[in-house]
This record gives sequence, structure tokens and C-alpha cells, in this order.
Amino acid sequence: MKIVVFGASEMGLLIATEFFEDHDVTIIDKEENRTDAFNRLDISFIAGNGSNINTLKSANVEDADIFIASSNFDEANIVACLTVSRLSQAKTVCFVSKPEYIESLNLVKNTQYEVIDFVIWPEQLLTQEIFRIITVPEAVDVENFAQGKARLLEYRIKEDSLLLNKKLKDCRFTDQTLVVAITREETLFIPDGETEFNLNDKVIFMGSSTSLDILARDIFQSKSKVKTAAIIGGGSVGLMLALNLEKINIKTKIIERDYKRCEYLTEQLKNALVLYGDGTNMELLEQEDIGECDVVISVTNNDEKNLLCSLLTKQMGCPKVITRVSQNANIGLFEKVGIDVAISPKEAAITEIRNSLMETDVEILATVERGQGRIIETVIPDNFNETSLMELQLPRKAVIAIIQRGHSVLIPKGITRLKPKDKLLIFTKDEDSQKIIDFFRG
Repeated sequence: MKIVVFGASEMGLLIATEFFEDHDVTIIDKEENRTDAFNRLDISFIAGNGSNINTLKSANVEDADIFIASSNFDEANIVACLTVSRLSQAKTVCFVSKPEYIESLNLVKNTQYEVIDFVIWPEQLLTQEIFRIITVPEAVDVENFAQGKARLLEYRIKEDSLLLNKKLKDCRFTDQTLVVAITREETLFIPDGETEFNLNDKVIFMGSSTSLDILARDIFQSKSKVKTAAIIGGGSVGLMLALNLEKINIKTKIIERDYKRCEYLTEQLKNALVLYGDGTNMELLEQEDIGECDVVISVTNNDEKNLLCSLLTKQMGCPKVITRVSQNANIGLFEKVGIDVAISPKEAAITEIRNSLMETDVEILATVERGQGRIIETVIPDNFNETSLMELQLPRKAVIAIIQRGHSVLIPKGITRLKPKDKLLIFTKDEDSQKIIDFFRG
């Protein structure tokens, strides 16, 4: 697949790094923006402006499958995508950072004027991911499937966990709960019955929504929903998150250091308490009982400040802290020093591209642990010989977690028989996903 990327930005570098091994990647930008990081990749680099028609032609955009505009300038990205839509049949992906552009581009969606295929606002994706995690106490990742009938929940094994040092085969989960993966020291693997849960393991469960509600209540002691939240940072993410929390009646405080922005937040929010101040001010945090909140979310644009705010609120006793990370390389570091959930808007954007565009022959419903694990969807063909799960000889290690049969959703056991037309949701490692898909296609 030929991918042309406009913008030697950090986002452009992440895209190139993610896809250059399996695809033909070309970067367009000014020569002075070409860093050593790009030179270390097996990619092409075209010097010029991605919104210039001659530069686009030099990059052979007419032959491209995907064009991604990820420069740091919204207007240039939009113009580049509009130009490419006239020159090529490539799918166009436009990164934007201003809400007004999202609104304008959404107005022409599904109309004759729509010429940009995908518009990505990383902050919006980040907000959606944080919101999902907030709604499930203790969870560090949440995904919903089958119209909400099935879910994925990821939990960290802590010192007081009922699962600590137990073998998987000795744990008593409900019949509709499956352990599909464990991440240990940043490496994901699929466990077996002899696998023991270690301290700080991140364990991924899949199953029916009801069974995972029981798991949350009985195993991870999540007996009550989140009732109070504090947001540090009143930018786009902070505002969108506060609006979403208001809709589900979570009592919210939002701390913002810019006075004019505070006035704007007050106009937009109906019930949230807007506080003018610095989230690193210990006196303010103590005065407003931020440590007593069920969850604190730090979403400023500065990684160092987010880390400091998060560590302070964690020290004050907040049970769950979620932190925005601008630099992807900091995610592992933040989690190692005690942050419950560290999330990057850029990582959310990469996931969106990977899931929606990059694997045209594989339906990817979700990715976890920075792309190490995938939930893929496939439909069993008509010529498939009906067989039980225990008799199935898969070419790679995978877990068939969910079966959709007509209107029913099944969490399979070893004796469950697979039938033609069954829709399967399968958890597997990234590198094994294509082999699994090929197996069911016969």
C-alpha cells in the first residue's frame, strides 16, 4: 500500500514509524523539517509544501492509496486534502486541532460536497477514551462490542488484589468471563491455565457486559460508580470531558490557570465548578479536597505539569488518576511512577488510522497496549465444517472471545460448536492476526 504523508511533524513521524515496514511511505515537508529520525526509516522524502499541486505530483500522489495530512497547520492540511481529492483516488485523512474546522467539515459530511474521507481530531479521540475509562471504576481500558452486549475491560493487579499470585486455573470467574491477555513489563502475551497473576500485571478480560459488571464488583471491588471528578486543564479536552461528565451527573470541578478561559468555561458548563488557579498549587488542591474525588484527570498540554499534578493528587489519596501524555515515549514512564492510566492523543489517532484504514482485508475492532494486541472480527464462511472450539487447530495463539449468532451473543466454551455464518470476535497478538483471519477464510 502506498501512503503519502504531508507533515514531518511528530504525528507524521509516528505514522511513518508505525507503517513503513509493511507499506511504501512518502513524507512531504520542507527540507529543514527533515530530522535524523526520518532518515533512519526506509521511506521517501519529498521537499516542498504538501498543499502545492506540483509537490504533490512529485510525490506521485496519483498512485497513492492513502494521503494523510498531519502538518501542524489545519488550513494547510485541509487544502492539501482538497487538492489530492482532485488528483487521486486515494483516501484522504485530515488532521485538525480547531473545533470550528471539525464543525465545518461535519456539516458537509455525507453530502455532495464531502471530499475529505476521514477527519481526525486527536483531542476528541482522547476525550472519548478517557470518558469510557471513567465510567468503569478501577479499569485502565474499556471497549464495547456487539451493541454493548459484550465488553473488554483491562485491570492492573495491585497489592490488595484478590487475584495476586493466583494461577488462572484456580480463579473462579463467571462462565461468561474470559482472560484473553496479560501485559507484563510492557510485553503482551496470551496466558494459559498455569499462568500466575503477578503484581502490576495488566489483565485484559472479555465477556458479556453483565459478567464483567460482576467481575468489577466482586473481584476488583468496584461497588459504586464514579460520583465526583476533578479535571486539571480547561482546554479542548478538559471542556469536552466536563460536558460529557455533566450528562451522566458526575459532580465535576475543573481547574484552569487562564482567567479568560475560565470565563468561557463558565459560560459553556451548566453544573461544573470552574476554579481559577494552578493545578500544581498544593494549597488549592487541599482547599478544594481534590484528593477526595473519585477520579482526577490531568489534561494540560504539558507532560511535566501533568505528571506533577497527577503525583500530587495521587499522594493526596485520589484512588484513580488519568493523565494526558503528549510524548508517546513517556507513557510507560508515567505508569511506572504510579499513574493509573496514561493516554496519548497521538496514540489514539494512530489507533484510529490503523483500525479504519490500514488493514483493508482484516476487520479490526480495537487495539490494546499500543497495538500489541488486536480484537479482529471475521465471519465463518458457508463452506466451513462445523466443529467444536476444543477441536479447532489454530495456526497461532488466539482467543475466540465472542460469537455473534443471529441476534444472540455467546461467550464460548471448549464444547461450543462453531457454525457457518457465525461472526467471531477474536483476540490475538498483532503479528498473528492475519494468520488467524486466513485460517477462517480457508
